[in-house]
Amino acid sequence: MQDLIQHLINGLGLGAIYALIALGYTMVYGVLQMINFAHSDVYMVGAFAAYYAARWFNLESMPGVVSFAILLLAAITGCALLGLLIERFAYRPLRNAPKLNILITAIGVSLLLEYSGQVIFGADPKVFPEVLNNTPLFEMAGVSFKLFDFLVIGVGLVAMAVLHFLIYHTKQGRAMRAVSVNPRVASILGVNVDRTIVFTFVLGSALAGVGSVLVGVKYPKIEPLMGMMIGLKAFVAAVLGGIGNIMGAVLGGLIMGLSEEMVVAYLSSTYRDAVAFGILILILIVRPSGLLGRNQTEKL
Repeated sequence: MQDLIQHLINGLGLGAIYALIALGYTMVYGVLQMINFAHSDVYMVGAFAAYYAARWFNLESMPGVVSFAILLLAAITGCALLGLLIERFAYRPLRNAPKLNILITAIGVSLLLEYSGQVIFGADPKVFPEVLNNTPLFEMAGVSFKLFDFLVIGVGLVAMAVLHFLIYHTKQGRAMRAVSVNPRVASILGVNVDRTIVFTFVLGSALAGVGSVLVGVKYPKIEPLMGMMIGLKAFVAAVLGGIGNIMGAVLGGLIMGLSEEMVVAYLSSTYRDAVAFGILILILIVRPSGLLGRNQTEKL
């Protein structure tokens, strides 16, 4: 029983990270009907932004909540700026181009970030700065609950709550929802479509920055190709929940995290990556629109 509780906690933490990254995929798709495959590499840049911020300010010598907040701020800022640049110089010129052109561009931007990262940051893995101690908080039912368990889940939930508030309780959030339904009509009604799309990219990238710091804290190893697999799994989470659906991305991320943790615990760690693609194949066969998605008829 103790092992099951610990695996559930680990799975929820991993699921929260997947959800944060999946939200970036699903928001961009909901507004632009495109898959931003460079999103996973924005997450990678966020991890390195936090890493170099820690070195610049020597945060490891003064661990604590303030140091952790500085890492979050550095990652969020770096990811948000990168998301803005990608939208402005890579995707905006192709906004009216065929979707295949945009897809190829997204893959090209992803490869550019990955291999530029190897040149700039170095190909060797780096140890993420330890700015918090994973101290036990309390023990219940024979399970020791540690700081990082609550930190990952708690910060993830707060980030998702802020996102929910921005989308459903602010003027800019209403603009995002209007553009996702019909950008042309939204423009006629006075919505600045370009600004709304930029806001969507910046917000999604910022969430990826939060996820990158949580991964660095929980699994302290970063490298330029670290976004490849976690990005694919987050994309599967977005498809599982219903691409374009905010709550679907959260649900898909939690399901992915729990499924992966249970497979590692009770089957074999060899199958941990196969779970994601098995779920993707299954959901595409059984319910292509995702768990919370709606079937849409595409007009030719």
